[in-house]
Amino acid sequence: MAEFIGMLGPLPVGSIQHRASGWWGMWTVIATEGSLFAYLLFSYAYLGSQSHGGWVSELPKLKLALPNTVLLIASSLVLYWGETGIRKGQRGRLLLGLAATFIMGAVFAGVQGLEWHNKKFGPSDDAYASTYFMTTGFHMAHVIGGLLIIAALFLWGAMGKFSAQRHSTVSIGALYWHFVDVVWLAVFVTFYVTPYLHAHHG
Repeated sequence: MAEFIGMLGPLPVGSIQHRASGWWGMWTVIATEGSLFAYLLFSYAYLGSQSHGGWVSELPKLKLALPNTVLLIASSLVLYWGETGIRKGQRGRLLLGLAATFIMGAVFAGVQGLEWHNKKFGPSDDAYASTYFMTTGFHMAHVIGGLLIIAALFLWGAMGKFSAQRHSTVSIGALYWHFVDVVWLAVFVTFYVTPYLHAHHG
């Protein structure tokens, strides 16, 4: 019996079907985490509407945030390019896409950390500062989680675990990364764009 099991080799990673059970599980995670981000952004809007006087002490600088946002969105496109590669059985293309996505995501995290360092206010200074650091910090935690997923996918890909028939794990991991990027767009618009709109309106 043991010899027969040994002949079968190691179990494959991922289901043959594209939308495996993990796919729906990831959508459940996204719905839950998306609700938390919605609450955070609603808190920002509500506290801002109740603020008497200046809600934002100074307009946020876009010198780092804007190109960093473009970089993160571009990483989703690169990841999609790599994912479509493994659907065609192109493992090298998958590995290249995963590696590039990891690097771009790591650069985003580093730039975000630099921006935190350059802020003239701290998390406990006022309500605006608290919501800013809580929301961007919560997003950063998701970025780090996404980078761990990308790293795991790269390792499995390098070990030859994925093929044109079995790559659902890649699609599930990519779905999470796309979610992280879409959430950042909402965070960026809320904290970096709307203050300029309010200032112009005022």
